[in-house]
Amino acid sequence: MSTFVNIIMLLISVLLVGVILVQVRGQGTALFGAAESSYRTRRGVELALFRFTIGLVVVFILVAIVSAWLIKPS
Repeated sequence: MSTFVNIIMLLISVLLVGVILVQVRGQGTALFGAAESSYRTRRGVELALFRFTIGLVVVFILVAIVSAWLIKPS
């Protein structure tokens, strides 16, 4: 069972990295982000991607808690 949870955690983490990298591409090349993108609202695909990222983070944290609960030191 712990192997299954570890595989799920690995898949979620790879997917999370990919989703975050897709979001970063449109943000400009400045050190702290482009100034014009600081005060705009997310719409369409960008909003859906943002919400999907939040959902993935929540699932990742839950899987991490389950993984820590399953693998108890003897």
